[in-house]
Amino acid sequence: MRRDATRRIDGLFAGGITLIGTAQQRTGIVKQPRERVSVAAEGVAGDVQADRRFHGGPDKAVHHFPADHYARLARQFPALAPRLGPGTLGENLSTLGWTDDDIAIGDVYGAGNVALQVTQPRSPCWKIDDRLGEPGAARWIAGQAITGWYCRVLAAGELRVGDELVVVERPAVPVTVATFWRIVQAHRPPVADLERLAAIPGLATDWRRRIEERLAWLAANPGVDSIK
Repeated sequence: MRRDATRRIDGLFAGGITLIGTAQQRTGIVKQPRERVSVAAEGVAGDVQADRRFHGGPDKAVHHFPADHYARLARQFPALAPRLGPGTLGENLSTLGWTDDDIAIGDVYGAGNVALQVTQPRSPCWKIDDRLGEPGAARWIAGQAITGWYCRVLAAGELRVGDELVVVERPAVPVTVATFWRIVQAHRPPVADLERLAAIPGLATDWRRRIEERLAWLAANPGVDSIK
């Protein structure tokens, strides 16, 4: 177990549907701070997703984004700095001190009677660009592997700002969120790396399927220099 296995909850966020961008697209990315939230298998009480095909559900019940990353965003996009801070990118849970390089897929952590398991990185999409009014922001976040991560809820309950989060379980062969993201974004990653990802306990069902399909494609096309 890492020496930094405990962190404090600095922010909790939930929200309904709003309209953003010039096209006034419906989204749940705009959230408001909460002092406490109830979490269950389907997510945070009072939190709504506009498109359930790509957001929400048991494998993406809670979005945890490190507040540490906002300083990097501000350096890259100085004009956005006054608007950047915990909650801006639609996260439900904010902490300082744990980043994508610290937390591993399959890690289990929680506070009190709540237990969360890390399932996958967040996949940044166009809604981040519209939210920030900055085309290319989502691509930059993905390229830097500072996406944050999603969790499933293993044990439901209530989280409060100020609660301590404690890592209680880690896979025997940990793969950090950042490492996972860099491997799956690679043009033709080593088969052994993909096999290691597919074997991670707790990995989101959809990601396991996609990795297994990619492994099958690579096996069937050993000489083809193309991403699947």
